[in-house]
This record gives sequence, structure tokens and C-alpha cells, in this order.
Amino acid sequence: MKALEGIRVVDLGHVLAAPFCTMILADLGAEVIKVEPPFGDDSREFGPFAEKGDEIQSGYFISVNRNKKSTCINLKTEEGKKILTELIKKSDVVVENFRPTTMKKLGFSYEDMKEIKSDIIYCSICGFGHDALPEYATKPAYDMVAQAYSGLMSITGPVGGPPCRVGSSVGDIFAGHQGAIGILAALQYREKTGEGQHVDISMVDGLVSVLENAVVRYTINGEIPGPLGGAHPTIVPFQSFETKDDWIITPIGNDKLWKDFCKAIDKEELTDHPKFKTNRLRTENKDELIPILAEVMKSKTTKEWIDIFEEYGLPYSPLNTVDKVVEDDNINYRGMMKEVEQPGIGKVKIAGSPLKLSKTPGEVRSHAPKLGENTEEVLSKLLNYSNKEIENLKNNEVVK
Repeated sequence: MKALEGIRVVDLGHVLAAPFCTMILADLGAEVIKVEPPFGDDSREFGPFAEKGDEIQSGYFISVNRNKKSTCINLKTEEGKKILTELIKKSDVVVENFRPTTMKKLGFSYEDMKEIKSDIIYCSICGFGHDALPEYATKPAYDMVAQAYSGLMSITGPVGGPPCRVGSSVGDIFAGHQGAIGILAALQYREKTGEGQHVDISMVDGLVSVLENAVVRYTINGEIPGPLGGAHPTIVPFQSFETKDDWIITPIGNDKLWKDFCKAIDKEELTDHPKFKTNRLRTENKDELIPILAEVMKSKTTKEWIDIFEEYGLPYSPLNTVDKVVEDDNINYRGMMKEVEQPGIGKVKIAGSPLKLSKTPGEVRSHAPKLGENTEEVLSKLLNYSNKEIENLKNNEVVK
């Protein structure tokens, strides 16, 4: 049995935020029915592309739509809206990531959905939230907008450098995670009360919530944080250092580790130095300390430092590139690289689920669906449409 077995989710999402949310739910066993327009989810046209013969499929789409079913419904038609209405009646959760006005225009706002199914859980993900100031209701927002508006980009990148986006679309991804958490909480609440609710997720909110100590550095000290490259603002040394041949990460998070670190790099005279003895002193005097450490770290290769840090039990990491991550023994042991058999393409390796529950872990069980792959199945088996009715819907370009 899967953790979310018996839960049905209608996924109206596109590209990343909502699909990532529903991917988590699908990995945990929910039945996710992805409703796509006639032209498909936009991300089906995003690279990289897997190709075999005449078959071309988006690796982007494959990576976040595993374990789902695809139905292709034209929601601009009254018949299409009727099908969606029937789907909502038989589902537990609806997830979407359009602008707030879009769902209202379609006639599927939360208030509309409550009329269709009173205990529905409706999760919306957008840039600034559904319950927002009026002037934000129609604002379009992509991940980079959320990263910039939330302040995240202002603390990312090298010191004195230009605005720098985090290397993955964390605005979408955090919102997807937070949407999934909100849905799980709403399902638990509904189990106790019989009531559904609206889970209103803002990408900007999500990134503001993970600014960590940047917020209190301003509210307590009046400091406006800026980018620090690979360094931590209040723990020193807690950063990347260049070695003779590459880089190494050294998060020395307390004073005991500091003593061991000084021994490991053969600089024991720094241990009880009046400017460096405690983390607070090291932070205050980091402009003097870091150049000393940087010179030492350049004296050996990354592999040499790894061997030394292992001997002293210090935390460290080489700066892994993605090829090394994909081939890493422990990452593969943990099931974080999974091969899926993608129809028409063959085997594709994608990231697995990080949800390692002892009895009901998240799993990659099936491929990402082709556009409309499950339309007939959903219409006939779930909504009891006859073959003739389905044929008429196809002829009228309501479904595909």
C-alpha cells in the first residue's frame, strides 16, 4: 500500500511549480490525472530532448511528470468544462499554477469548485498569492521574478558581482514542496472535520520563508545583507576554498571543529589566537583570517585535503559537478537516480524521490505520459463515457 493510495489529484498545472507539487504526491501513491490543453504542457517543448528515430520527447517534462496520467481536454469548450467538473466531483485535490484571474475566467475558482464538491482541497500556486493586494492579482511571475522580488538574488553570487540567480528554479520548486505540505495538512484536517480548504501558495512567500538569517540580520542589526559568494555570513570559516587543482568546501561550524581544523592544516597557532579563538571573533575578523586560510588551502590538491580531513573527522565536500553526482555511489545507493522506460525513447535516467519513509517511501513507478495517453481511460473507466461519446468528443476537438 502507498501512503497516498486512494487520493485522486487533478493536476491543471504547467511547466514546473504545480507539476513538481503533484509529482511529490504521485511519488507517494496518489493518482494524479494531468489535464493538458490540446497543445500540451508548455514544458513538452523545453529541452533537453531525448530522441530515438522520429520520436522526440522533452527531458524537462519527463523529469517532473513521472507516475501521472495525461488527459487532453480543451477547457475553452463547454463540453471540456463539463468533463473537468465531473473529474472534480470524483477527486480529492485540484492543483494549478495560473494567475488568479485565469481560474476565475474559466469558472473554476475555489468558490466555484466548492459548489462542485464541497470538501475539495484546492491548491493554487502563483507568484504573489491569490489573497494579495489587488494590483498583484494579474502580475505574471516566473521563477526569476520570485527570486528577485523575494530578496534571494540580492544575497546570491560573488561579492560585488551582478545579480545572480540560484542555479535551479528554486522559486518554483520550493512552492511545489510547500504546496504538497499544505495539501497533506489539508487532507489531515478534512479527515477530522470533513471540510476542504484553499491552499494558497505564493512563490515569493516561499522564498522569503527560506531567507534564513538574512531577515533577522536586518530586523535586529539593521544590516542589509549582500552576496558573499560561497561564504556564510555569521560562521567562519564556512565556505569554499580554492585548492591546488580545484575547490573544497569547509563548513567549520563550532569551536571544537575549529581546533581540529587548525591541526589538520598545520596551523595550530591560530587555535587560540585572540582574534580567532571563538566563532564570534572569527566572524568579526574574517577579513584578516580568510586570506591566511586561503593561502594554506592552495598548497594541496583537493584529494590531499580530503584524505587529511577524513583523518581528522572534519566536515567537507569536493565541489561536485552534475556528472559526478549522477555517478556517485551513495546517491545511487539512496535511490536518487532512477531509470524509467519512456515509451518511444527507451531508458532515461532521472532524479528519484527523496522521501525515504520506512513503510511507504516515495517511488518512481512509471514513465511520464505522452500527451493525452490516458484520456480514453479516464473518460471511460472513471467518468463512464461510452465509446461513441468519446469519439464524438474527439471529433469535436474537445479531447485528444
